[in-house]
Amino acid sequence: MSAPFESKPALPRDDAPETDSKPKLFEPPGGILVWLIVWVELLTFSLGMGVFLIQKNHDPEVFRNGQAELSRTLAFLNTMVLLTGGWWMANAMAVLKAGHSARAIRWLAGSTLAGVVFLILKGIEYATKLSRGYDLHHDAFFSLYWMLTGFHFLHVLVAVVLLAVMWRGLCQGKYTQVSHEDVESTGIFWHMCDLIWLLLMPVVYLLP
Repeated sequence: MSAPFESKPALPRDDAPETDSKPKLFEPPGGILVWLIVWVELLTFSLGMGVFLIQKNHDPEVFRNGQAELSRTLAFLNTMVLLTGGWWMANAMAVLKAGHSARAIRWLAGSTLAGVVFLILKGIEYATKLSRGYDLHHDAFFSLYWMLTGFHFLHVLVAVVLLAVMWRGLCQGKYTQVSHEDVESTGIFWHMCDLIWLLLMPVVYLLP
């Protein structure tokens, strides 16, 4: 008499076959919605930077004086912080897809921290401007400075909240090698914040 079949223990979720992770036809990584958001935001910021450059040509002296009051050091530090955070996010996504959730948690924590550091540095910059009287209504330069950088600040703030939620979900085992679309969508949004800053920073802080 043959021995009864013994049930094999279930594989950990990260070791499960990737039957659900195959890309669907006409569906980009992270889903269509996040890419629609990316393109709309890029268009919005592009229009804003276009207005900035047009106004700068009309009133170069005001914009030259305003730009001289900005800290290129802080802008450079924030650029490095965002690029580092984007690299950490890319690593988090790569190791998560490879089935290493514990490593993904650490990389994602670093990316979230980078976002927090950016917000702190930006807050220091804003506090300095306000203490010197350079508010939204000071002149044309600072009106556009506050609108463009402030709008980007809000995007980074949203990204940090989303990254923290994803980090918590990873810690709880909600996101795995075969179930990671939310993390991927958040990563795309975070990279969008990086890209917008790389376009915005030279226009506002560097272009003569």
